[in-house]
Amino acid sequence: MTRVLGIVGGIGPESTIDYYRSLLARYQARTGRDNNPRVIIHSVDLRPLLDALAVDNLDFVASCFTEAIESLARAGADLALLAANTAHIVFPALVERSPLPLLSIVEATYAEAQKRSLTRLAILGTGYTMGSRFYPDLFEPRGIALVLPEESERKWIHEIYLNELIPGLFLPETRSRLLTIVDNIRLREGIDGIILAGTELPLILRQESHNGVPFLDTTAIHVDAAIDAMMEPS
Repeated sequence: MTRVLGIVGGIGPESTIDYYRSLLARYQARTGRDNNPRVIIHSVDLRPLLDALAVDNLDFVASCFTEAIESLARAGADLALLAANTAHIVFPALVERSPLPLLSIVEATYAEAQKRSLTRLAILGTGYTMGSRFYPDLFEPRGIALVLPEESERKWIHEIYLNELIPGLFLPETRSRLLTIVDNIRLREGIDGIILAGTELPLILRQESHNGVPFLDTTAIHVDAAIDAMMEPS
């Protein structure tokens, strides 16, 4: 019997739904159409978390996620993940406090990049993710360079992330401009891949690549890592 996965969701409601759908589909693809994984979702209130991030109150963010993980443990989860990239700003603190093993989206994405022999990647995500060190501090010492969009591009991505993607608005004109930014980075930086380091981004950039640049879908990568962990012997 597989282990029970706990998901801290609601960090982006749309991406939480995508996590669940992807988990069912990918689990069934591995084990058979009649099988479903055992999953518990604790959905947090996003607004207080965004307010805390805006003033860099990471203690509050870590406390909220710790409470959610503890709730998942009481409900019977054997391991847990945070269904978002930005939440990993406080991941080291959560590992220390968590009663459950936690699955890192950053570690899983690094493993996928290494598997594909990618060496120079750009990051797209919220301003908090793009401005944080939690991706570079893991990737760069292991030989994978990371680059960012220009400052004006980062500002625009952050604004549409909060005002469109999280509320579930996936507009054609936004998709077009995101792809233009991908092209700009490709020409400017010579990248060999893009990390969609925001779990709403695969909902608007659904293709696997653009003009020869592969997209690393962090939701799918994280889900596959979760299934691997769920199927490990207890």
